[in-house]
Amino acid sequence: MAEKQDPNAERVNIMYSPVNLDYRFTASDHTTRFLNSIKNGQFIGSQVKPGSPVYVPPRPICPETGLQANEFVDLPDTGIVHWFTIVHIPIPDNPIKPPFVVANILLDGADITFLHLISGCANENIEIGMRVKAVWKPEDKRSLSPANVRFFAPEDKADALTIELADQE
Repeated sequence: MAEKQDPNAERVNIMYSPVNLDYRFTASDHTTRFLNSIKNGQFIGSQVKPGSPVYVPPRPICPETGLQANEFVDLPDTGIVHWFTIVHIPIPDNPIKPPFVVANILLDGADITFLHLISGCANENIEIGMRVKAVWKPEDKRSLSPANVRFFAPEDKADALTIELADQE
């Protein structure tokens, strides 16, 4: 027979339990093309036809019309900060220590934002509408991963940061 729990005992509010998930991801043709493009230091998007909205990462189907979006568009690695937040809470086992900035970036020529890190300036200097540029990993360190873009930095500082970080590796 189970013992009765003392109602005055201290309640457990947090329990840490490590979880490892091993899984395989089968990329679509659009995702494969996107991952290969960012491995080569280039962003691409997809659209239904020239002049229609451009989605990054590319999508096989336009979410507005339901039509196939098989036209690929090369995009620059520059854009604007659409919105951002400064993260102050540490994420367990994350090498990035707070405070850090996560932002939705709208690449030039794209019609949808995507989430990435902002760095290369003081957090308090980041503004909505600020021009940013991707800071890439060195070519020989890239893989099929969105992490090929280390972060986005203010456009006027990004090239210097790319060179500086490459020299450190």
